Amino acid sequence: MAINFEQVNFSYGAGTTLAQPILHDINVTIPDGKVTAIIGQTGSGKSTFIQHLNGLLKPTTGRVVIDDFVLTSDLKEKNLTSLRARVGMVFQFPENQLFANTVLEDVMYAPINFGYDKADADFAAKTALKRVNVSEELWDKSPFELSGGQMRRVAMAGTLASDPDIIVLDEPAAGLDPKGQKELLAIVRGLKEAGKLVVFISHQMDHVIAVADHVIVMHDGGVVAEGKPVEIFNKDLAWFKTVALDLPKAGQFAEQLRQNGHVLRHRPLLLTELATMLNEEKRHE
Repeated sequence: MAINFEQVNFSYGAGTTLAQPILHDINVTIPDGKVTAIIGQTGSGKSTFIQHLNGLLKPTTGRVVIDDFVLTSDLKEKNLTSLRARVGMVFQFPENQLFANTVLEDVMYAPINFGYDKADADFAAKTALKRVNVSEELWDKSPFELSGGQMRRVAMAGTLASDPDIIVLDEPAAGLDPKGQKELLAIVRGLKEAGKLVVFISHQMDHVIAVADHVIVMHDGGVVAEGKPVEIFNKDLAWFKTVALDLPKAGQFAEQLRQNGHVLRHRPLLLTELATMLNEEKRHE
């Protein structure tokens, strides 16, 4: 179930004198069964882009094709239910998604909304909570009593409970401590292993390296590059300055070493890869 953006443009207030263009001529494919990272500086259009994946926003012109579903500007709200059953979204701030009296009730909401009976919704919710490692002792608590990391996992469970084919995550690791970040990245890997198409926004390039198969780079409302992480993160330094992005830590260290005279055959993405390259260099001295 690949996702295709075909000549997509989007403006807030389209057709009025206050129209604010955000996305420009987006033509890009998000591959099926992969983890795709959307990266770019603040204001580049990333959040607007992903809100087209489940119809929260509709293109002003152009179309988004998700399997056999076609999203265009004239599609009625009542026709978006089937799309939203396929595409689950977890927003950056989980407290904005949580609302029920208990964790379990909150996670049951989506499957009930998509037609599950109560028993099936209960089973789906408990399965999803276990999948994201939310302890059973928390299920009867208010979601607002939880830590930030726990709330993030509950919000994710609420999205997973209705078993969507596509999972969209907006800055999933934002605000989490290192342990929480590591746990969340492990969940993302598990979703891919389960055959889900995962799309996530991140400002942390090391997280992109850790889990992404495909990277889309946005700048000023357009897609300026896409490809495998190794392709994106081996572009010229001048290009990174133009799009206001950082390299992963290993790449930053490698550039510092280059300035000090080290000859590296390419820019490493992982610290372990950098260490191996330096050891090889030492052996050939």
